[in-house]
Amino acid sequence: MAQPDPIADLLKRAKTIAVVGLSDNPLRVSHGVSAYMQNQGYRIIPVNPRITSSLGERSYATLADVGEKIDIVNIFRRPEFVETVVDEAIQLKIPAIWMQEDVIHEQAAAKARQAGLFVVMDRCILKEHRSRLR
Repeated sequence: MAQPDPIADLLKRAKTIAVVGLSDNPLRVSHGVSAYMQNQGYRIIPVNPRITSSLGERSYATLADVGEKIDIVNIFRRPEFVETVVDEAIQLKIPAIWMQEDVIHEQAAAKARQAGLFVVMDRCILKEHRSRLR
């Protein structure tokens, strides 16, 4: 019998990913990872107050500014900025937080889990998607 795989289940269910810290620079990891996910059929919503758009999508300053359903918040920010993003996601009742590789904040992850959010930490969404769903 197959073992449950909550990450694969999340990636199969999700349609819209808000990427906090998404760059408009094609040389940045956030851009490459998000372009891959967009090519896999996900709607990517940039969340970065310093840019107007990325990957053909309008950028928003905060998650609250998005104004539409978000399935996953993918965080490409340094750990010291994670808790603010998590607090906003909890307030907006976004079901999942994904912290990219090297983005580790145990306290914020615990707070998100306690609020009922699914949390993935210190993992690359591209690598996880590629290994599970391709």
